[in-house]
Amino acid sequence: MCGIVGYSGARDAASVLLEGLRALEYRGYDSAGVSVFTGGSLQTVKSAGRLDALAGRLDAHPLAGHCGIGHTRWATHGAPSDANAHPHGTARLSLVHNGIIENYAQLKEELAGLGYSFETQTDTEVAAKTLDSCYHGDPIAAIREACAKMEGSYAFGIVFADRPGEVYGTRFNSPLLAAAGDGEGFLASDLSAVLPYTKQYFPLEHGEIVTIRPDGSLHVCTMDGTPVHRPLQTAQWDVEQAQKNGYDHFMRKEIFEQPEALYRTVQPRIANGLPDFSRDGIRPGLFQAVSRIQIVACGTASYAGWVGKHVIETLARVPVQVDIASEFRYANPILDPESLVIVISQSGETADTLAALRLAKSRGIQTLAIVNVPGSTIAREADLVLYTYAGPEIAVASTKAYSVQTGVLYLLAIQIALEKGRISAGQAQESVNGLLDAIDKTHEALKTDPLTKEVAAFLKDKEDLFFIGRGADFPLCREGSLKLKEISYLHSEAYEAGELKHGTISLITDGVPVIAVATQSALLAKTISNIKETRARGAKVLLFCQQDAPIGSDVCDRIIRLPKTDDLFAPIPAVIPLQLMAYHTAVARGCDVDKPRNLAKSVTVE
Repeated sequence: MCGIVGYSGARDAASVLLEGLRALEYRGYDSAGVSVFTGGSLQTVKSAGRLDALAGRLDAHPLAGHCGIGHTRWATHGAPSDANAHPHGTARLSLVHNGIIENYAQLKEELAGLGYSFETQTDTEVAAKTLDSCYHGDPIAAIREACAKMEGSYAFGIVFADRPGEVYGTRFNSPLLAAAGDGEGFLASDLSAVLPYTKQYFPLEHGEIVTIRPDGSLHVCTMDGTPVHRPLQTAQWDVEQAQKNGYDHFMRKEIFEQPEALYRTVQPRIANGLPDFSRDGIRPGLFQAVSRIQIVACGTASYAGWVGKHVIETLARVPVQVDIASEFRYANPILDPESLVIVISQSGETADTLAALRLAKSRGIQTLAIVNVPGSTIAREADLVLYTYAGPEIAVASTKAYSVQTGVLYLLAIQIALEKGRISAGQAQESVNGLLDAIDKTHEALKTDPLTKEVAAFLKDKEDLFFIGRGADFPLCREGSLKLKEISYLHSEAYEAGELKHGTISLITDGVPVIAVATQSALLAKTISNIKETRARGAKVLLFCQQDAPIGSDVCDRIIRLPKTDDLFAPIPAVIPLQLMAYHTAVARGCDVDKPRNLAKSVTVE
């Protein structure tokens, strides 16, 4: 969430900053602003609302200059408003901030005692004025002193009025990177903000400070001023990848990119028909001693984790527990030396998941991260990393990231089962073939697009609905329900099909939609019984099931048949029609599909 951009060079800074902020819109925001050195002084323009509002103000009050910082804010402290928008500062400096300053109230009280007054409710204004109170002409010393006083997570972009042409950045927990162009330098919270200008960048480590000079040179040091040599990396993404390529929305584009993303993630990890993680630095036999697995994630990633639990326990017979990261970190979890903690995060920066990773490491437990962003904090701190190769995911609602996370977990389950001796090499090859077949079936699953659009026409005027499923279908129901409510704002709940009758069935009345998912043949008869219980109370039932499932005419009102896939791997193609249904429902309801209200792509605060 939130976006930081900084620039120093020969270009018009306001234009560069505005373009960079547009590249970060997908992260979610409610206000934006910039500070630019212009006319011999540091001037700020900011606005609540979308970037077009900020652009309008910049048209009315141009900031001509070649150095500055910009920010898109997602409200944590203080409601969205012009005043609460970043940057914040004093006559001597301007600052933008991602994260949360946990001891801001105490600092605010101390600053008030020094004569500082406050115009906003934000912790960022407190951070800026804490920095101002420490500034005596040496930016590095001031940053070091101010950061020592602050508790929480932060990434700062800073400009000092008496240092024209220089941009400073530092971070603790929140991501930040510096990039180098031809005679120009950039600061950003996300690589997509700088790709139009350069692919040469490096991420900052905790407690490092970067100085971007007017010639574009980048200078890094630790908090005590010790110089650090940070070699530049080359980004593998280009700007074109982050465009819609003719699709109406990024989400739709990303749904249709799933077959390729899955293939790109899974296929390179197969050798001679068996899983092969050697390119990831995972040696054979590593999982032999693992007696228990803890999967920790948030939101959509946690539902991928539930699919992982199902397949690992089915194939490897290793007990798996799935925990929400925000609960895991405070639950004093029981972890033994033979545990493996798997953390899943698309961005690799999710604050709660990062904290869970650090907790596991502090207990001496082996950790494995499944992330999409190379160089992200979780990727750097985990003992082992399995990168997914989804490419940029711009829409806030995750689709292809979920699929590739699931694909990796399937392959991991096969490897663990093989190393544990639960399956033979021949059985492992059969499972790998089943996984590859399921990936092939995603092309066929995309052909349900017209049918899901018809269903959306029925759902768009509803206010409440329920998803039901059993076994491996239940995580699918939870993910389908989340997708629907987060982008269409339609209230939706997911239940184990057999649990609905223990209370919640009282909410099933005439015309209430029930979405039933039934891909598991061994559970089909039981699921059908639960479906009929809802129909007897007036529910309108839409059933998603396998192509060859025997379904009587009295079971449902509408049916969408999925490509025939081995039950174990059916969740891979089956999620696609649920995503498409959510997408079309949001479009039919006139919602902002790619940037749903109140949400952000990368949640880097608690």
